[in-house]
Amino acid sequence: MKLVPYSTPSTSRKTKVSFQELYETGRKQDNSNGSIRVHGVGHGAWVYYKLKPRIEAAGHRLTALNLAAAGVNEKKLEEVRSLSEYTTPLLDFLASVPEDEKVILIGHSGGGMSAAVGMEKYPEKIAVAVFLNAIMPDSKNSPSYVLEQYSGKTPLDAWLDTQFSAYGDPPITALTVGPKFISNSLYHLSPVEDHALGELLVRPGSLFIEDLLQADKFTDENFGSVPRVYIVALEDRTIPAEFQRWMIENNPVKEVKEIKGADHMPMFSQPDELCKCLVEVAEKYA
Repeated sequence: MKLVPYSTPSTSRKTKVSFQELYETGRKQDNSNGSIRVHGVGHGAWVYYKLKPRIEAAGHRLTALNLAAAGVNEKKLEEVRSLSEYTTPLLDFLASVPEDEKVILIGHSGGGMSAAVGMEKYPEKIAVAVFLNAIMPDSKNSPSYVLEQYSGKTPLDAWLDTQFSAYGDPPITALTVGPKFISNSLYHLSPVEDHALGELLVRPGSLFIEDLLQADKFTDENFGSVPRVYIVALEDRTIPAEFQRWMIENNPVKEVKEIKGADHMPMFSQPDELCKCLVEVAEKYA
């Protein structure tokens, strides 16, 4: 496989490898530049505003996706009942990737679950999946297992001013992060301007735990066949490094990288170091 630089057109049938990140968003995206990014709960493609120009300056292509009812996606959360529905923009993108291309799929935070859904459905279109301080499921247990472990290890007071609610029948748990949680847990090492951006743009979101409790397991044949890299954010207060390492032990990966000085939002707090890690992954696995 060869990674095709963003600025270099190709007329031959070479495998193109691009970046795809999951954080949590949702508007229709043009895939002509061959790269994707998907965000985490309550956020959107906007979280990659620092990383996108750095990746492209390094000669690679990057597209940030908005998942359903997130970022600038026009759907309301009440219209989304499952992780699969939430991940539809990513699945549509992967379906459109030509047979002679592959992508590097990067899932951040809760977006790791959407990455897993993409890996399960389109493993042949993904060169490597990168879990960026993300929730990483396994193929041994229920899809809800890792989230249940995370919930059990996270005290209620750690959520600070996060608001929890329910919608629909049967009810789905939703959450909306507040300014204190943004400043003290999510973005505590990020520039103050990013705190303000988050407070202006976050939306209600869900981890769809009720759906995952009844979902089929991910399979070794599909999800398990995609090479995985995990990037640990060492100063993360939302998904602590200890829990990130537990997920790696629970479901070993090909390679582990660490970013010092990174809070829950490495794309804000350590964009240069994150770019370096991702370019290294592209050069090694593409």
